[in-house]
Amino acid sequence: MSEELATRPEESPRAPRAGPREVWRKGGRLLSVLLALKVLLLACTLISGGAFNKVAVYDTDVFALLTTMMLLAALWILFYLLRTARFPDAVPYRDAHAGPIWLRGGLVLFGICTLVMDVFKTGYYFSFFESAIKILHPLTQAVFVIVQTYFLWVSAKDCIHIHLDLTRCGLMFTLTTNLAVWMAAVVDESVHQAHFHSSSHGNASHSRLAPDPEREGSQVGGDCPCDTAICQIFQKACFYLYPFNIEYSLFASTMLYVMWKNVGRLLASSTHGHGQGHGQAPSRVSLFQETFFAGPVLGLMLLVVGLAVFIIYEVQVSGEGGHTQQALLIYYGFNIICLGLMTLVSLSGSVIYRFDRRAMDHHKNPTRTLDVALLMGAALGQYAISYYSIVAVVIGMPRGLLGGLNLAHALLTIAQHTFQNVFIIESLHRGPPGAKPHETPPKEPSLSFANLDALHPLPTCPPTPRPVGPSPAGPQEAKAITLAPRGHWRRRCLKDISLFLLLCNVILWIMPAFGARPHFSNKVEVGFYGYSLWAAIVNICLPFGIFYRMHAVSSLLEVYVLS
Repeated sequence: MSEELATRPEESPRAPRAGPREVWRKGGRLLSVLLALKVLLLACTLISGGAFNKVAVYDTDVFALLTTMMLLAALWILFYLLRTARFPDAVPYRDAHAGPIWLRGGLVLFGICTLVMDVFKTGYYFSFFESAIKILHPLTQAVFVIVQTYFLWVSAKDCIHIHLDLTRCGLMFTLTTNLAVWMAAVVDESVHQAHFHSSSHGNASHSRLAPDPEREGSQVGGDCPCDTAICQIFQKACFYLYPFNIEYSLFASTMLYVMWKNVGRLLASSTHGHGQGHGQAPSRVSLFQETFFAGPVLGLMLLVVGLAVFIIYEVQVSGEGGHTQQALLIYYGFNIICLGLMTLVSLSGSVIYRFDRRAMDHHKNPTRTLDVALLMGAALGQYAISYYSIVAVVIGMPRGLLGGLNLAHALLTIAQHTFQNVFIIESLHRGPPGAKPHETPPKEPSLSFANLDALHPLPTCPPTPRPVGPSPAGPQEAKAITLAPRGHWRRRCLKDISLFLLLCNVILWIMPAFGARPHFSNKVEVGFYGYSLWAAIVNICLPFGIFYRMHAVSSLLEVYVLS
């Protein structure tokens, strides 16, 4: 009782200080969101306008806007780092759930690939004798990636408590910058793929890395075609590295959003160190053991076979031998097998959770809330493509094996996304392996009518019999009791399931991210909807489907750790 009275004077001054912050929190968030929307709409207008040759928006205008945004965001990040370094009390709390090590590790990996892409892009524009802004853009992006990666590595868990409105606006502006860079990369990659698959349709759109002579004639270097070997190498390397740049921007955006939610957040002392659930780094022993090895082995087999199928598909579709039909049969056959196994495995994981007695984690967690929202939202892109394919196949009634495989692929894609989302979301809401379910009746009410004198331990009775002599059996026995739930067969099955789904999502990310477009090679949807409408559907929805796969990989890695 005395300890409770002693702690009250320390906690009482903090309560009135939280009041004004809570009152203005919604206003500060609204101000930062409005700023982000204004900037994002401006960027969307220029990027989308610059993708079409008939619109009088040049790529130099887009590069100038992106360069300015990245410079301003980098300057604000440096200001944030210097301010928090000078005032140690500016970050009184750190969210243990935000910025897990695998998310930051993925950010560093994709950031390195983005830096390599910037090197190739700079070499491309130097060899092409382009304007100064096109050379300055990749250099600025390289500086921005380095500064932002360091910032997110050291500050992703911050709950800052000074200059709240300025911090919210800065974080939202940096998030908007990443979304603008992501949108520019998606438009470049989509227009490049559309131009590659639409040469027979007379489509005249080009990527910004493949200049239009009519529009480039008035610019510096417009008369220099990319006909040298080094120029073509730089150009192709940029497009192969675009998927990593896209994922880097999305990873950074998710981490910045969590930081934005944590601005001014008050964490209790009990939850400040509450790291047993979402976002805790695993130990080395639990990361490589406690599995049946069936999931990793089968997942690696599908990964290797999928790489072979992807190579065969790309070679046969891009070749002149007319093997597109055979390539599509191989592609759809592999995807149907992979999606079917993933659906069954996700269902089995949900069934196992029916027998799992772990407690549900109901703590407030912005990271987990964002993960669930992104999983549900990103899946809508693949849902849309699948439903459009189903309508085209059912109403168009194409004959042959390819139409049936296309229909089965669309149906299995919908089922796989649904059941995998159910499994991942339920896994993220489970408590740590040692947590007891809250539904069990507590012991205190059963002692309400007991004799209180009988509850005091007798001083002369030892609590437990102990062996004579010093022996480490006690700690070993306690360790065995602690590790017993982890070695249960349900835990091992869940780990195998998460690893299998993780590896399958990796290969299903690689195929579309690096250029597999059966949507255009298969003439069913193109003939039913027309090329223009179908290209718009695919180019809008497919980037969300690609992002879903990589985000599912991150979430499944966390599910593996939590299991």
